Amino acid sequence: MHGEKMILMVEDNRDDEELTLRALRKQGIVNEVVVARTGEEALDFLFATGAHAGRDTKALPQVMLLDLNLPRMNGLDVLRRIRAEPTTQYLPVVVLTSSKEDEDVLRSYSLGANAYVRKPVDFAHFSEAVRTLGLFWLLLNERPPPSR
Repeated sequence: MHGEKMILMVEDNRDDEELTLRALRKQGIVNEVVVARTGEEALDFLFATGAHAGRDTKALPQVMLLDLNLPRMNGLDVLRRIRAEPTTQYLPVVVLTSSKEDEDVLRSYSLGANAYVRKPVDFAHFSEAVRTLGLFWLLLNERPPPSR
């Protein structure tokens, strides 16, 4: 059963996944984290298709942490799909990427990303960024009411 305020992390790099999970734990964020390794897997989870067929689509993540550099379907394509669907158009999406390209920042925001965080090499800074994200997206942010 997916509990309330679950986090969906879309990340194909196991080191980055472990780093993010460590940072979440260090900050006392114990919310369930569902990990998708590809953009397609993330969309299957959100729309209850493929391996996730039959999943309750009302149980949306509280926030999605989205890497841009994914195999096959990149993070920007995932974001485009999410914003095009009524069920997920308001899902909070934090782009969490090592990309230093200004173009990626601009395109992420133009496609409806709620925040853009560069994965730093320094764990202490990253951990602090994760703490701030957790406080905001898991505790303070008010989600729009479900569409009727």
